[in-house]
Amino acid sequence: MNYNLVSKKELKAWLEDKLVNELGTRPETASDALYYKALSMVVVELLREKNRRFQVDTNSHGRKQVYYLCMEFLMGRSLKNSLYNLEIVNEVRDVLADYGVKLEALYDYEPDAGLGNGGLGRLGACFMDALATQDYPAMGYSICYEYGIFKQKIVDGWQTELPDCWLPGGEVWLAPRPERSVDVHFGGEVEEFWDNNYHHVNYKNYTTVRAVPYDMFVSGYNSKGVSRLRLWKATSAGFDMESFNRGDYVNALGANSMAEAISKILYPNDNHNEGKALRLRQQYFLVAASVGDIVNRHMATYGTLDNFADKVAIHINDTHPTLAIPELMRILLDDCGYNWDVAWNTVTRVFAYTNHTVMSEALEKWNEDLFASLLPRIYQIIREINNRFVYDLYNTYHLDCGRVEEMAIISGRTIRMANLCVMACHSVNGVSKLHSEIIKRDVFRSFYEIMPQKFTNVTNGIASRRWLYQSNEGLTQLLRDTIGNGWLRDMSELTKFNKYADDKRVLGRLEEIKLQNKEAFADYIKKTTGVSIDPHSIFDAQVKRLHEYKRQHLNALHILSLYQWLKANPNAEFTPHTFIFGAKAAPGYFLAKQIIKLICTLRDVIEKDPAVREKLRIVYLEDYRVTLSELLMPAAELSEQISLAGTEASGTGNMKLMLGGALTIGTYDGANVEIAEHVGEENMFIFGMRAEEVESLKGHYSPRAIYNGNRTIKAALDAINKGIGGNAFPDIYQSLVNSDPYMVLRDFDSYAATQRKAMATYADQVKWQQMSLRNIAESGYFCADRAIHEYAQNIWNLR
Repeated sequence: MNYNLVSKKELKAWLEDKLVNELGTRPETASDALYYKALSMVVVELLREKNRRFQVDTNSHGRKQVYYLCMEFLMGRSLKNSLYNLEIVNEVRDVLADYGVKLEALYDYEPDAGLGNGGLGRLGACFMDALATQDYPAMGYSICYEYGIFKQKIVDGWQTELPDCWLPGGEVWLAPRPERSVDVHFGGEVEEFWDNNYHHVNYKNYTTVRAVPYDMFVSGYNSKGVSRLRLWKATSAGFDMESFNRGDYVNALGANSMAEAISKILYPNDNHNEGKALRLRQQYFLVAASVGDIVNRHMATYGTLDNFADKVAIHINDTHPTLAIPELMRILLDDCGYNWDVAWNTVTRVFAYTNHTVMSEALEKWNEDLFASLLPRIYQIIREINNRFVYDLYNTYHLDCGRVEEMAIISGRTIRMANLCVMACHSVNGVSKLHSEIIKRDVFRSFYEIMPQKFTNVTNGIASRRWLYQSNEGLTQLLRDTIGNGWLRDMSELTKFNKYADDKRVLGRLEEIKLQNKEAFADYIKKTTGVSIDPHSIFDAQVKRLHEYKRQHLNALHILSLYQWLKANPNAEFTPHTFIFGAKAAPGYFLAKQIIKLICTLRDVIEKDPAVREKLRIVYLEDYRVTLSELLMPAAELSEQISLAGTEASGTGNMKLMLGGALTIGTYDGANVEIAEHVGEENMFIFGMRAEEVESLKGHYSPRAIYNGNRTIKAALDAINKGIGGNAFPDIYQSLVNSDPYMVLRDFDSYAATQRKAMATYADQVKWQQMSLRNIAESGYFCADRAIHEYAQNIWNLR
């Protein structure tokens, strides 16, 4: 069924109206920039009306709604995604052609809405798409960061952070809703007393920040549903005229500046106390505004909170929105007068939690003193939750002191967000089978032993249509020619493509399509960097957040060893190889920035060496983002998923690359395990230790022994330490030789051997394309549609 709400004639009239009456120009004289803005305004109004109808239908049937809380949503561009999901691309293209305007030219006027960094933020965006596609009533909540994550500029090989000014050009996608503003309170004091068995709370002398909402609409593919992402902008609740009049201009204006800092930038540097305090303000600002809005929306529909848990599901994505739990308790207790037991019963039925890390050191914690001063009432509630929980652990579960201390929410002057999530939420899930097993047997083992019913798994998924239907025209047409169009609504139908694995005509077309995509990517690199890369070389991509556990330095160390080998063996046979990196490092993560510098130094050394550069090349994608991903994923042939086994929760880049036909070279980690289950290990390149081996090595791993006993590793590391291209990297050298926390040296030989196997396989293009076809055919399982269906049925209890 086609849910298109507008004809070509209506689109044309609507577009002209926006140009003339709102932008003050004529169609015949309007610039492409104005056409972009007018078209975007048309699409926003179309989505807003579609969302209004969907919401009316939802409320009239009393359907349960899901609210998805996440500190980041890496949305990318909205225009192309909306047009394809609404299935009006051809109509819009035809309308624009009447004015001599090309649709593709308009896409570049939209900046990426970079309200996230890496997999967590992109997952939230993919889920908004999938929720709408399956007609589940849903809203996402986050912060309207003025500058997003940051714009990455590589200067002399070093990452430099610049403001990401995405709102000019991006603001057209935001619908302001000032009448829905929510006041959020910080600091102050709490007075409390009992009267006739009723607990009274008087919160006073606080500072108020106003949260103003802006809505971004996300259409499902050919569906009734539209998801709404509500983004909160922080403003001062009022101007201090008294201070201003007496000449105290700093304090009068300072309140404005402090308030607005909350929504300035995603992830402020928290290497200092001011950064930590701002981050805590951001988190409470998000949840206080969002939970307040959820309660207001529910009251407007039902007039009571007695049925709140029956009609509302709130999902906490990672620990950043954890404070939603005590905030809902505060509303139920202080604002609505419910007693503790009734309020707690509601809270535990409403909230569910997704964990995104297997590393206990990455689980979020807050200093108790900082927390109590900034959020005094929320601190009181968390302390009471902890007291009751600890009492139960001793008296109901009869645990010893060590176990109780491990599970407590407050311990050692520290408040543990993950412990609060696990004890309060009715569901706790990991994001891949391996990850979910690790959190049960390790990260949250004590919780799992006494409350196993809470724990489940939902393997991540991606908005598959974005990286296939919207970004890979050649493969889309091949699939339509072979298996039809059903996969666009049901990605599991891609398995039908398996029957063409021995069809040489289809395999030949697959090879041609990949070459065309590689040529398009090479053209982009030439245009933006001036560097020519060979489309006939292997395109080997590692694109993800820069972190030691993702082991970009393993990749770099191997490239350096290849360079040294090619210098020693200039006449040896070697399959030309283009290594493609894209990653941002956290501003305060110096070793990660050094790894970027190392990669860029290797790039420059190779580029200046005519004897090697035709065989070996490095491309570093500056400011990697969703739009670049849409260009790279169809072109890549080898997908680097090389984290140490047992450290990557899932990964979603592996799924996007698989969908485009790239073959995974990776460890048995995260979702790689399930990719192997679906495609078979014979259709990917697995190397390295398994998670159990890694665990058994901890405590007696000696990287220096490997360094001393392996000539290839020693030669590469010595070059890093002494200097290559005029740059030495002693910190990377010392880290790998003395501690090597992610066992790069232990997996190096296995990785190098598997790279050689991949290059040998590439020489047999029939076999390579067969493997590629198998990956495409089995990628449907990793669609966000499947993941969201599992959440809806098994966690949120949505129809």
